[in-house]
Amino acid sequence: MTAPTPQTRANQATAAPSFTDPATDERLERVASALKERNFDVEILDDASAARARVKDLIPDGATVFTVASETLRLSGIEDDINDSGRYDSVKRRGLAMDRATQMAEIWRMLACPDVVVGSVAAVTETGSLVAASASGSQLPGYAGAAPRLILVVGAQKVVPDLDTALRRVDEHCVPLEDERAMKVYGVPSALNRLLVLNAEPQPGRATVLLLREAIGF
Repeated sequence: MTAPTPQTRANQATAAPSFTDPATDERLERVASALKERNFDVEILDDASAARARVKDLIPDGATVFTVASETLRLSGIEDDINDSGRYDSVKRRGLAMDRATQMAEIWRMLACPDVVVGSVAAVTETGSLVAASASGSQLPGYAGAAPRLILVVGAQKVVPDLDTALRRVDEHCVPLEDERAMKVYGVPSALNRLLVLNAEPQPGRATVLLLREAIGF
């Protein structure tokens, strides 16, 4: 068998980028600059612990908060901080106590327009776009603008060069992992039913992106 040439290896690397390696500080700075140009507030933080503390600073006590289904929020402890601390009005806790057969419309209204939505995205591009993928779409109205405040916690491995690579990351990396998680938690597979691309934020001060130097989540 002939050993691959340097050009072949380069082509293979281009065709199959790593979706798990943390971005360098240089790339994170490039992403932050691009996002700021598009009206997102951006902070680069060392790790999930720093993000956990910062989220507490950003959300006032008593605010109505929706934490979307996110491995980043779960692993960092942010999900429990918001839903179990008693400091906030947890939309998720209220929704779980409601009757989905008779109160589904009310549940959707709560999810769409709380005071604050906290979540993550599947990818962020060096050109300043954020890509969210969803099976149900429950987080997407709040992300898109219905919620007055949006906070996104994004691990360094989610940085990609451009939108095409972001969509590949969703399809090839995130969907299989989310499908596996959904089977374990809900007993049903997930699906890539909805995609949202945030290319800019029209309302200054509404959306804050916390970029982490470490990899966390899918």
